[in-house]
Amino acid sequence: MEHIKQFFKKDKFAEYNNIQLIEVQRGYAKAKMPITENHLNGIGTVHGGAIFTLADLTFAAAANSHEYVSVAIHADISFMTAAINGTLFAEAKEISRNPKLGTYTIEITDNKGKLIAIFQGMAYVKREKIDFSN
Repeated sequence: MEHIKQFFKKDKFAEYNNIQLIEVQRGYAKAKMPITENHLNGIGTVHGGAIFTLADLTFAAAANSHEYVSVAIHADISFMTAAINGTLFAEAKEISRNPKLGTYTIEITDNKGKLIAIFQGMAYVKREKIDFSN
């Protein structure tokens, strides 16, 4: 599914945050974000918005892996512990999908495998196929 990975390279906000898709399969995606000082909040831990962005891109890749435009209609995140340095990984797994809705769970872990956050997302599946020619 290299074309899905290439498609998401157009996501400028993810690129700005140095998020890279590692793997995409139907209903599944994995991404990473090496932590830099630009990801840190005022108390020196990774900003929740950076973690959410990592999870959200991974969610989008998994939801759109069926090659139909899928857009988020609900997202929720729970933070388990703070991250300070290293690399964060997000792994999205499709829980259910029908012609109109897909639900996904995304686990965010650090490079030691410690659970940082859990993201739940629901996507609305549109009728149009994704145009990968751009």
